[in-house]
Amino acid sequence: MSRTDFPDEGPAIRGPGIRASDRERRRIVSFDPEARNRHQTTIRATAMVVQDPASQRLRDDLDRIAPCDATILVIGETGTGKELVSRYIHANSLRHSGPFVAVNCGAFTDTLAEAELFGFEKGAFTGALKTQPGWFEAAHGGTLLLDEIGDLPLALQVKLLRVLQEREVVRVGSRKPIPVDVRVVAATNVDLEAAVQARRFREDLYFRLNVAPVRLAPLRERPADIPPLAGYFLDLHKERLGRPDLTLGADALRRLALCPWPGNIRQLENTLHNAVLLAPGPVIGADDLRLHGQGPTRHAVPEAPDLESAVKALVGRAVAEGEADIHERIVRGAIRAAFDLADGNQLRAAESLGMSRNAFRTQLAHLGAIPPRRRPSPSLPPIPPSAPPSARRLAELSIGYQKYGTSSILKSRGAVERRLAAHGYRVTWTEFLSGPQLMDALGSLQVEFVATGEAPPVFAQAAGVPLVYVGHDPAAPSGEALLVRRDSPLRGVGDLRGRTVALHTGSNVHYFLLRALQAHGLSLDDIRPVHTRPADALDALLEGRVDAWAIWDPLLSSAQIRGDTRVLADGNGLVPNHQFYLTSQSFAERDPEAVAILLDELGKAGEYAALHAAEAARSMTAAFGIEAPALELAFSRLTYGAKPLDDRVVRRQQGVADSFHALGLLRSSISVREAVWTGT
Repeated sequence: MSRTDFPDEGPAIRGPGIRASDRERRRIVSFDPEARNRHQTTIRATAMVVQDPASQRLRDDLDRIAPCDATILVIGETGTGKELVSRYIHANSLRHSGPFVAVNCGAFTDTLAEAELFGFEKGAFTGALKTQPGWFEAAHGGTLLLDEIGDLPLALQVKLLRVLQEREVVRVGSRKPIPVDVRVVAATNVDLEAAVQARRFREDLYFRLNVAPVRLAPLRERPADIPPLAGYFLDLHKERLGRPDLTLGADALRRLALCPWPGNIRQLENTLHNAVLLAPGPVIGADDLRLHGQGPTRHAVPEAPDLESAVKALVGRAVAEGEADIHERIVRGAIRAAFDLADGNQLRAAESLGMSRNAFRTQLAHLGAIPPRRRPSPSLPPIPPSAPPSARRLAELSIGYQKYGTSSILKSRGAVERRLAAHGYRVTWTEFLSGPQLMDALGSLQVEFVATGEAPPVFAQAAGVPLVYVGHDPAAPSGEALLVRRDSPLRGVGDLRGRTVALHTGSNVHYFLLRALQAHGLSLDDIRPVHTRPADALDALLEGRVDAWAIWDPLLSSAQIRGDTRVLADGNGLVPNHQFYLTSQSFAERDPEAVAILLDELGKAGEYAALHAAEAARSMTAAFGIEAPALELAFSRLTYGAKPLDDRVVRRQQGVADSFHALGLLRSSISVREAVWTGT
């Protein structure tokens, strides 16, 4: 009987009845059905220490991905809690009532590795005295953690890839495939990308595993977690060793905060265990921790300085040089850096800094990056449609638009401003890069009316933005497509398996890409989607940094008329590619007649561009920054109408929402119908 050891990362789990005995939770006994059954039912994760903002963001990410069934790759240094995170994912997944099985791939011998994972038949090899299921079968209906996946032998990597693709195993000594329903979580402390380059790890297996990567920060980068973890381990070992009155002194806590912790959480636990065991008095002092060889400070680790040390160095240099307004400049720099890194998406930027979107937006307004927040006045009554212009109060109506959308055509014509001025409004226009940014602005009341595609309102509604659908344009499926280089070897969507695809995450093409893959038996798990700004994606495609680009008109047409790109597939037969018109609930309720004016003028603008494509292209090439032939092609594919949503369109949009929710990409399920404006 052989044993497969795995690291004990369980102590950071809190909750009654979730700890196996020390002996059982430190190993899995191979070829022992009784031991397997015990592990399948007794191990659960109910809580984690998440005091530090980095850990809080990690927990939020885990809560989003846990309910879906995507394969997860957990990456982190030794001792950072990879198994704990895997158990947390399982405990918060739809498979929580099923088994959780953890195996250490580094402990497999080359001869027994296949039998361990996939099982064997009686007589398959010397010593195989009976038929035995493998770990995949043991985890059927639950979660299988493949720890230290980077140590898996190359020969077995090929077979693991097939199991992940086909969802079936073949036992050693058998030819009969056995279906398995298992969610795989892989964990590693090695750089798999470097291992792929060194040909120690298969690239196709890496792509298959790296669907939802989870990176665990080392303990030195989340210092706020050190005190609560230390307190937890102190209480744990006080109880075990019978020293209930022991406490941590202030000097000991300071010493813990300064340690670089190369062994991370596991080292912290061992340090507290040793201190509880050997401390002579009732108070653990700094010397009792026996950390003298670990270096005096965290920033003594030059190759990986923590954020606080880096900021301290910058502030120290600024003070020494007599610079002014240091605090304001640091805050401004952090806000602007996060905003730029998130491509102008306020929600993502706020989450990256551990702030609420409202607080982040307030900081942006202080910096002048966006206009100050405007809220509708509760004292302003609804404007009767019959009221004369002189009786109306002048109000500002801000319209958000994308440079390349129908709203931009509307802006260039100028008719809507004249009609809404007679209705009591002064129109202002604010340009945004993409649909997700438009929805951010609508949610923060920066704008009151927007036009965007299918995916952005779905994500916004799930995030709680109080939007209403007031209209839509008819379908234009050829207005979005997958582009590849002219000399690309890719001949169809099915060839994208394992390839890198550029897209603007959360935009219209996000759903188009999903549907195109599904039509060819693939999923987002089978490719490497890369979030890319539309302005940067064409260069990335032509330079070979991505294999394909999912994009919409008129950027699609601009790239399509070049001689160095071609269309791999467009939306025909896959997606309707509707454009939706949305407002804030308050605006729609306050002035439905103004909404009707906007929809009417949008319909006229779309009709003009579609029926007079050449003329519209010539007149707007300067405004769009796109050559006239490309604009003419885009306008010829444009549909128009700005019609109210009917049942068919609502069902289609609900299908978009349900697809994203099924993949775990939405925070919650939504009802599109509840957000459709009735005009009353």
